[in-house]
Amino acid sequence: MSNLSDLPTAVKQVANSLRLGGWACFWSQLVLGVISGFMFLFAVFILPDRMNEGGAGGSLLFPICGLVVLGVSIFFSFRYTRLARQLRKPEASSRPSRADTTQQVKRTLITNLAGMALTLLGAEAIGGILLGESLVMGASVFNSTELEKFTPDIIILLGNTHIIVAHFIGIVVGLFLLDRVYK
Repeated sequence: MSNLSDLPTAVKQVANSLRLGGWACFWSQLVLGVISGFMFLFAVFILPDRMNEGGAGGSLLFPICGLVVLGVSIFFSFRYTRLARQLRKPEASSRPSRADTTQQVKRTLITNLAGMALTLLGAEAIGGILLGESLVMGASVFNSTELEKFTPDIIILLGNTHIIVAHFIGIVVGLFLLDRVYK
């Protein structure tokens, strides 16, 4: 590790922001992504006979794509921590430039926006299915045997929501880091 006192104050602040933001984003996205992945697996493999009742199978495509994009975002968040380490190098020539740092943060922001867009499309699809089922079923929705038909849909919707939150965290951290880089 380099002597941090030799680094310019602005570089130290950016490096600290990248390290803290990278780890916060990495762990929160990883935890929410794993939970969502297990929820999807549960809905598909544990409750497979109920998957086709409400059309939930078709609405899984977008959230699964969002989950895959979240995996890319998790990798990019980890790269923030490596970038922070590079910024702490004592020789200025070996440190990444402001433009390189900004480009990496922007790439992660775009990844999170794409993942959020895919996941939102999935949320719209499953929300439409749930609404359609409830309108068709009317008052019988509150019957416990009828409510079991909603179980996979509700699980998918919750998993989908977790992915949206994870992407949102990535976007917030990315915007925060862009602010730090340009100060």
